[in-house]
Amino acid sequence: MSSLTFNNEIPVVERMGTKETGERAYPIWLLFNPKHPAVRHYIWTPVLAEIQDKVYRELHTRVDTTNIYTRNAVSNSGIVPNTLNWWGTEVANEIEEFRGIVLEHKPKILISFGAFPFEFVRRVYEIKPEKGPKAWGTSNLGDEFGRAMESFDINKTNRIPLLRRVIESGKFIEDDTDDRKDVENYFHFVGTKIAERLIEHKDSLDIWID
Repeated sequence: MSSLTFNNEIPVVERMGTKETGERAYPIWLLFNPKHPAVRHYIWTPVLAEIQDKVYRELHTRVDTTNIYTRNAVSNSGIVPNTLNWWGTEVANEIEEFRGIVLEHKPKILISFGAFPFEFVRRVYEIKPEKGPKAWGTSNLGDEFGRAMESFDINKTNRIPLLRRVIESGKFIEDDTDDRKDVENYFHFVGTKIAERLIEHKDSLDIWID
């Protein structure tokens, strides 16, 4: 497995919380909670490393990450729902905005990180019943990830949830374990599963480095 670096130094551009970067026409989208910009470092970076490793071993190329579309679910971290304000008018407006974008561009893969972005996506696609803030813990998000992999369909937008935070000080914070190996296994597991779907549909995805 590739070497992982965990530290508390987040690049300035990440701390600033730009709402969106990349190209909307790109088949892979990432959706974040603006309250947690470090997710790009601590979750997506090691998952991407596993994806690239698997892809390179099988296809001798890599995913071109230059134009991956990344977006904060909402523009203002102050309106991110909590247990007391689950789900405000401002968030509903952001849902409507994002619904228009996804219906126009129809990404093949929409990866969300953590409970709020995943429920945000469910409401964008009007999936019922709507869930509360406690519904999407580690176990439930893991189950949803498994279902997304099993039902993967290149002809639609595949909604893939990942955890928002796996480690802090070398241990899970959403599970009762302090085994760092389990953390690395999570990155390897989800990265490999996503890579397998990319490889399976390689001819339908314009994402490869020439």
